[in-house]
This record gives sequence, C-alpha cells and structure tokens, in this order.
Amino acid sequence: MDLGLEGKVALVTASSKGLGFATASALAAEGVHVAINGHEAQRLEAAAATLGDDTLALSGDVTGIDAPAALVDATVDRFGRLDILVANAPGPPKGRALEVSDEVLRGALEANLLTSIRLVRAAVPHMRAAGWGRIVLCASWGIKQPIPDLAASNTARAGLWAWAKTAAADLIDDGITLNLLAPGLHDTDRVRELGATGRLGDPDDFGRIAAFLCSSSTGFLTGAALQVDGAATLGLL
Repeated sequence: MDLGLEGKVALVTASSKGLGFATASALAAEGVHVAINGHEAQRLEAAAATLGDDTLALSGDVTGIDAPAALVDATVDRFGRLDILVANAPGPPKGRALEVSDEVLRGALEANLLTSIRLVRAAVPHMRAAGWGRIVLCASWGIKQPIPDLAASNTARAGLWAWAKTAAADLIDDGITLNLLAPGLHDTDRVRELGATGRLGDPDDFGRIAAFLCSSSTGFLTGAALQVDGAATLGLL
C-alpha cells in the first residue's frame, strides 16, 4: 500500500533504537526524509547510517526545555519543511503509586507529558503554513489499563492523552491530525530492562502502524489513542 508520503519530512525523537528507530525506519522506507534524535551520539550515528545518507542525526536529550524547538528548527533548516512529527521520549523508572517521589513524578511529567507538548507547539506552525500535518505521540498501554509498578508513567502519559484529545480538535481544520499510539510490551531494550517476559511485539510492526497513522489516507482519523499491545488491554474502551 502506498502511504502517499514520498518526499515528506519527518522528525522522530528518541529514535536511535527501539520503537522510535522502528518508526523512523518505516517512514524512510516510504520515501520520507527523516530527522532522528538520541542522546548517545555513537548509537545515533549508527542508526542514521542504517537509515540512509539523507537522514539527519540530531544529538541531544529531547527532554531538555529548549530541545524540542531546537530539534524542529534544525529539521526545517535541513529539509525546508516539517510534515510529520513522531514524539517519543524515554520512560520513567518503575515504582508503585504510593512509592514514587515528587522528584520522579516531576521527571515523568517533563519527559512524558511536557516534552511532547513542546514538540507539538514547535511543529504546528510549519504544518499550518503547509495546510497538512501528521502528529503521533508515543505513549503506553498504561493510559488504557494502568500498569501497577509504572505509576509515574501512567500519570504522565494519561495527562498527555487528555491534552492530545483536546488539542486534536483545535488542529483538524488546519489539515493536521494528532493521535496517540499506546504500545504494549515490545522486544526493546526498555522492556527487557523492566524485566518483562512472555509474548513481546515486533518493533518493526509497531513502526509500520505509526507510519500508517502518518499517511495521506488518515485525514479524518484524529484524537484517537490506538493500543498496539497484542490484546493485553482488557477494557472495552
């Protein structure tokens, strides 16, 4: 299926490995010019080399207050436009609800709520000017079914879902869609570090789903949170 993305420009953050890299790879395979980001320079350069010579590697911690705007600016400086934003960021440490400290909660809100909001704010003016845009925010299946020992993640990402649901309504008339992806357990470094066992998803499958949400065929699909979790979420909504 041709996703109609040939020649578009995408910024995918926290994308030197894992689900971010899988998404960048899927977009590159559709002919998208991709800017990727990561804080480990050596890993980032290796990822960029895998994706192709046209890939823009932007080193740095996406969760820094000024980083989102700088990443968007660098992408536009290189490619002249920004059509697609896939906002991803590292997850917070494990901890149950009554155990997490204020410091851990603040860190989660910075990384998994405010970072994505800042990225959207920086990207939207470029998309509005073009009359077209696709935004995908990477969250977690914990927004649908809270994960007991990831309370900080549940809190921050549920807040992002609430913000995105309202922001999507403000963007649809500009030709911009905004959706969340809520991945379950995939075979990534992060999941292995958390000690997950059992059935794990293929990151490449997730990447292709993210690319589809960015396609030219999804102009009326917005404000949704799509779980990609191998039926792990048991709720009906």
